[in-house]
Amino acid sequence: MHIQNDPPAYNILMYSHDTYGLGHIRRTMAIANHLRDSRTNVLILTGSPIAGRFQFPQHVDFVRIPGMIKKTNDDYQSLSIRIDQEKALSIRTNIILATAKTFQPHLFIVDKEPLGLKREVLPTLEWLKKSSPSTMTVLGLRDVLDESVVIQNDWREKNVYTYLDQLYGEIWVYGNRNIYDPIEMYKIPEKIHSRVKFTGYIPRKTLSPGTKARVRKRYRILDDDKFILVTTGGGGDGLEVIDHYLVMHDYFPTSLPFKSIIITGPFMPKKVREAFKKRAKKFGIKTLPFHPRMEELMSAADLVISMGGYNTICEILTQQTPALIIPRETPRKEQLIRARRLKSKGLLDFIPWTEVTPQLLREKIFTLFRDQIQYTKNISSFKLSGLDTMLARLTHFKEKDDRYRNRF
Repeated sequence: MHIQNDPPAYNILMYSHDTYGLGHIRRTMAIANHLRDSRTNVLILTGSPIAGRFQFPQHVDFVRIPGMIKKTNDDYQSLSIRIDQEKALSIRTNIILATAKTFQPHLFIVDKEPLGLKREVLPTLEWLKKSSPSTMTVLGLRDVLDESVVIQNDWREKNVYTYLDQLYGEIWVYGNRNIYDPIEMYKIPEKIHSRVKFTGYIPRKTLSPGTKARVRKRYRILDDDKFILVTTGGGGDGLEVIDHYLVMHDYFPTSLPFKSIIITGPFMPKKVREAFKKRAKKFGIKTLPFHPRMEELMSAADLVISMGGYNTICEILTQQTPALIIPRETPRKEQLIRARRLKSKGLLDFIPWTEVTPQLLREKIFTLFRDQIQYTKNISSFKLSGLDTMLARLTHFKEKDDRYRNRF
């Protein structure tokens, strides 16, 4: 009897620009989970120190490169080992290149930074162009990077516009052009315009109908209770948001008729986390350092209070939960720009970082509760097409790739 060998898989290599937060690795995993199948492998290059805490599905794996922490927009340092920046970057650069040479990807997706952290992906992009020209290279950009003038200056200084033309087959923008248009805002050259694909925002895990009731029951939240979830992502830079929320409880100790859970984030210093836990306990507020299924908590909540990172916004929109955003304004204005644009579409509300007071926070919360049905209606009519668009592009790439197509 003749036994036919399975044909080789289609290999996707993804570079996740991780420094200190959760957003990049969560976004990368959402994409990987949607693109993988029984004949499609996805290998993720990540510096996230908590990548191993997530459950990776079949046909998806990761290569851990040494983590780096962002100090400023241009200053990074090693996360866990005592080694200078140049040596840490050299290790990362060599691992990325060696992985690409060995894995031989059909598709290479680079997250956010066109050249990687401190140009660490550039040698791999140049090697692929020279030695594996059939590999499709894609730059994946979130909807907003920063103020337009900041990105334009940064890209001119780093010669990014030339590299976009020479080294990338496509640019995927994970957003809607009618909300924010990087082609216009970042002055992407006209000869590259046809390569820019607006995928739409990236949806997250859709939950079963009984999830909300099950989660609320687990945390003893009754059907008639108003439940607020407060989360700051990784927690490395969200101290003020949690502090504002607890100060509001100090200011209105008897007139806040809702239940709360605070997710401090795994990167928040332990001493700060413990101090918040002690303060929150006075008001019966539960605090957790990390929750691997944030989408479940968001679906159970009547309101989410958070910073305005891309990942968090996509999770909120997927679960169709009203949100009050307190967007960070340093070191980038990305969250503030996003919050303004999405508020103009009636999808959320926000308070500028420097304008939060206990009175205003309480007022916004009660207004969002009052208008909850309208916000939910607006969100439910907002299509999150990101994953479907990317899957359609992947199908197109497979049909054009002779190395893959001719094996079937």
